[in-house]
Amino acid sequence: MIKNWIHSHKRRLILTAALCSLGTTAVQAQDIRIGFNADQSGTAAAELGMAARHGFELAIEDINKSGGVLGRKLVGIVRDDTGAPPKSIQNMTELIDSEKVAGVVGPTNSGNALAWLHIPQQKKIPVIVPVATATDITKRYAADAQNYIFRVSMVDREQVALLLAYAVKSSKNKKIGFIADSTGFGTQGVKDASEVLALHGLQPAAVEKFGPKDTDMTAQLAKIRDAGADTVLIYGLADGNAHTLRSMEKINYMPVAIGTWGNMSSVLLNTAGKKLAEHLVFATSTAEDSNPRASALAARVRTRYPQMVTFVTAAQAYDSVLLLAAAMNKAGSIDGEKVAAALENNLPDVQGIVKLYSKPFSKVKHEGLGVEDFQLGKWKDGKVTNFSDAITKTITPADLKR
Repeated sequence: MIKNWIHSHKRRLILTAALCSLGTTAVQAQDIRIGFNADQSGTAAAELGMAARHGFELAIEDINKSGGVLGRKLVGIVRDDTGAPPKSIQNMTELIDSEKVAGVVGPTNSGNALAWLHIPQQKKIPVIVPVATATDITKRYAADAQNYIFRVSMVDREQVALLLAYAVKSSKNKKIGFIADSTGFGTQGVKDASEVLALHGLQPAAVEKFGPKDTDMTAQLAKIRDAGADTVLIYGLADGNAHTLRSMEKINYMPVAIGTWGNMSSVLLNTAGKKLAEHLVFATSTAEDSNPRASALAARVRTRYPQMVTFVTAAQAYDSVLLLAAAMNKAGSIDGEKVAAALENNLPDVQGIVKLYSKPFSKVKHEGLGVEDFQLGKWKDGKVTNFSDAITKTITPADLKR
C-alpha cells in the first residue's frame, strides 16, 4: 500500500514538473530574443559600445510598449566582447547556439566583426552592424545566395566623400594636405582620400605620416604648411589626432582641420582640451541637436549613461533594432532567412532617429546609411553638435564623389 502510494506520488511529481517545464518553455517561446555583442569595457571604443547598448535597449523598450513584434515581447541579450576577437567569437556562438537569438546588433570594432562574420552567415542569423565601419563587413558574403550581414553605420569611404566635398569648397587655394597614422587604418584612409580627391581633379599638396604612439607631429605639419595647404585631413585614432591638433597650435599653423567620426571620442576631447577640440570638423550621421527625435533619445540615454559623449552610436543602434523588428513583422516570422529577405525586399518605411528609412537595403546594397545621409559635426562645450556654415549649405549631391 505504502509502496503503491510512493510510486503514485512520484508519478504526480514527475507529471507536475513536466507540466511546469512545458509552461516555462511556452512562456519563453513567446519572447523574441535579440543579441547585442560589442565592446563596452576593453578599448578606447568602449564608450561607442556603451552608447550603442543603451540605444539598443531603449529601442526594445519602445517596441514592447507598442505591442512588441508579431504580438510577442522582444528581449535583449547583451554581451561585452571587451574589444577582443576571441571573446567576440565566443559571444556570437553563445548568443546563436545557446541563447537562440533571432538577430544580432553589433559589434563596435571592425576587427571583431571580421573575425566572426562566418558564424551568423552559416547559421542564417541576420546581423545589423551599428558601429564598425570597415568596408568589407557587408561585402564578404555579397556573392552568396543570401547575405545575412547588414549595417547602419558610417562606412569609411563614404565619410571621406563628405569631408573632401567640404574641403574642396572651403579651401581658398585648393591645396589640401593629408596627415595619417601609419596603421592599416591610416594607410587605407590616405588611399581612399587620394582617390576621392582625384575625382575632384586635385592631388594632395602633401602627405605625411605619424606613428600610433607619437605625440609630436610638428615636423610633419611644418612640411604640409610649407607646401601651402590651407586645409588638412587628419586620419588617425582620437589620441593621435588630438596630438596633431596640439602640434598645430605649437607651430601656430591652424588650417581648416577635418577628420572622421572617431574624433567624437572623449579621448580627443580630454587630450586636446575642449577649446582645441572645437577646431576640428568631422563626419557624423547625427548629433544630439540634429532633430527632435535625436534630442529626445539623447536625453533618455543620459539618464542611464551620464558620461555619454558619442550619441551617434546610440542612434544607429536604436535604428538597427527598429529595422530588424520591421523585417520580422514584414516576414511574419523570426526565421533568419525570411527576415534577411524582408530587409532586402519592400521593407515598409521606418522612421528612425537618423532618418526615415525608405527601402534602405536591397539584394546588392546592405548599407543603411551613405554619404547622402551624413552631416558635419564639431565639439562645442564638451558635446558633439551639428556643424553648418556657408560652405556646407552649398554642397550638392554632385559634390559627394566616391
